[in-house]
Amino acid sequence: MELIKKYFPWLNVEQFQKLSELYPLYYEWNKKINLISRKDFDNFYLHHIVHSLTPTFIVKFKQNTSIIDVGTGGGFPGIPLAICFPGSRFMLVDSVRKKTIAVEQISESLGLKNITVINERAERIDEEFDFILSRAVTKLPVFMSWIGGKIKKTEFNDIPNGVIYLKGGDFSKELSKLNFRYNTYNISEFINEPYFVTKKIAHIYH
Repeated sequence: MELIKKYFPWLNVEQFQKLSELYPLYYEWNKKINLISRKDFDNFYLHHIVHSLTPTFIVKFKQNTSIIDVGTGGGFPGIPLAICFPGSRFMLVDSVRKKTIAVEQISESLGLKNITVINERAERIDEEFDFILSRAVTKLPVFMSWIGGKIKKTEFNDIPNGVIYLKGGDFSKELSKLNFRYNTYNISEFINEPYFVTKKIAHIYH
């Protein structure tokens, strides 16, 4: 939690409290199903919570923003961001049923009213959103084919509606194949931790 306080000091007491409750919830669920690699669990806050919150360095979602987290897996980045933006609406989607059951139960345990969890493939979601989030579920051209037609045209946030994609390494070739504009941000510009040296945020938009 010291990492959260260090890099996200704008969060309020209730948000810090809910983020602190994530560790025991995930610890218990991880005994039942592999939401997070067991070898990685010691780095729960740095690798999963801090990473999930890095989009807040490029946008603070305004009231009534709609967001879909595609391939949410264990609920990242959707759950931590939903804690930080209670006035925004989050849909967390994954095709693996046991993961969506866990994510739904974790959301309910935290009393998060702004999350809907859907067990489905993203291509089959017939709805538009202000932002589409994901943590490196596949190559970007494939991902963009999944979410075509799902970005609202009417905008009211401080950056254009579009995709916010968290990914490591050099994916400039993937970006160059897209028929979209984009900005990339090195997370190491915001967070001084070795884990983030190669990690980036891509904001992809029309």
